[in-house]
Formats: sequence, structure tokens, C-alpha cells
Amino acid sequence: MNIQKILFLLLLFSCLQSCVSTKDLEYLQDKNQVSNEVVTPYNIKPYRLQSHDIISISVRALDPKLVAIFNTDNSEQNTASEQSLYMKGYTVDDHGNIRMPILGEVNVLGYTTEEVRTKVEELLLKDHFKNSAGLFVTVKLGGFRYTVNGEVGNPGTKVLYQDKVSVLEAIANSGDITMVGNRKDVKIIRQFPSKVETFSIDLTNSNAIHSPVFYLQPNDYIYVKPLKQKSWGTGKTGIESLGTIITILSLATTTFLLLK
Repeated sequence: MNIQKILFLLLLFSCLQSCVSTKDLEYLQDKNQVSNEVVTPYNIKPYRLQSHDIISISVRALDPKLVAIFNTDNSEQNTASEQSLYMKGYTVDDHGNIRMPILGEVNVLGYTTEEVRTKVEELLLKDHFKNSAGLFVTVKLGGFRYTVNGEVGNPGTKVLYQDKVSVLEAIANSGDITMVGNRKDVKIIRQFPSKVETFSIDLTNSNAIHSPVFYLQPNDYIYVKPLKQKSWGTGKTGIESLGTIITILSLATTTFLLLK
């Protein structure tokens, strides 16, 4: 009888330990922080182009015929899909160059889209157009691309057509983190023109909004690790753990009776 009590207590303790606490599920918990805090996104830095990025460049002028060679597909690009942009946009090659009509090879590796816009305008005005032509150049990245993997509802590569995306938006767009996903140690792998760095962010802490990776950059890779409860397999909630206890006790009792 004493052995059965000890076994029951051990099983109860292990199953309770395996339950996922609500503190592990809530985002941006206010841990001794002042409420209604005003957040300044000081950590948002302009994205710098890398090899294999795709950018869209539009050139306007007072006389549209003067710049028609740059905008042959522009009427379609207003509603362009990701596939059409891949076919018609400017892809940064392995040497960091894009190939444009008239201008030829233009190096954009490590440039921001605003710096590319300025460079293209200067090159066009230098040898091919006058200031009176009224050139107006627009440069945009071909969608905000990122990848989410691990314990999320819908992993994979996503593309959003907006300039700024937070890690919470990216995860929400991927079906949210599962109950057995580790919200306290989300890994973000970020590519730079010359290196790759791995960051960690605790999404259960309200201080996460100050992290340099709270706002993503294009081509970021997000990995959500599983909690230990997933490998234990005893249940994520109290009801699941209770069911596990009953199953194990029934098996233990049946085995004991058969042996006796």
C-alpha cells in the first residue's frame, strides 16, 4: 500500500511539472514595469540590400515616353504578385549588382532603398537627362520576406507587403506559437552583407519591445524551440495530465495484479 502511495505521488508530481504554466503562454508580461510605457522604436535600422534580394524600381518624368524603357511592365506591377515581381524586378546578383536599361551594371550591395533611389537619379541626370525632365524615381524592396520554423501553427517562408514587421506580427501571421513552444527563448537568425548573427528574445517579457530584433529585417529566420513538456509527452494541461495519471495507474495496477 505504501508503495502504491509513493508511486501515485511520484506520478502526480511529474505530471504537474509537465503542465505548461500560463506564465509561459502570455506575451509581453508586465514584470515590475511601469504600465502605459511609451516605446520609441530606436532600434529600427534601415535594411541594407544583400545578394539575391529583389527590388522594384519605377522611373517617372514629365514626358512618360522618355522613361518608357524603364517602366514597360509598370502597369502590371501595381498589382504584381510575388511571382511576377520575381520575373520582372531587379535581382541583386552575387557581386551585388543589378542590371538596368541604359545604366547597365549598378552596384547596390549594402545600400538602403533610399540610397539606391538617390544613386539611380544621379546616374540618370549625369549623362542621360536634364533637371527639367522632372525625374521621379521610386525604389522598393520586393516584399518583406521572412521564415518561421519550429513550434508554430503554420511554419514556412512568408512575404508581407509592408515596410515594418514586428516579431509578434510575424508569429501571428504564422498561426501563433503552439502551447509547447518556448516563448522565452525565440531565436532569430539575421543576415548581414558580411556576416550572420543569432539573437534570442523573450516574448513573455514586456522588455522585448526594446530588443534590437523585436522589429524584423527582411530575410530574418525565426525559430521557436519546443518546451521540455513536448518530449515528456505527459500532457500540456491539467486535464491531459490527469488522463495520463489515470492511464499509468491503471496499467500499473493491472500489471501488479497479474504478477500477484
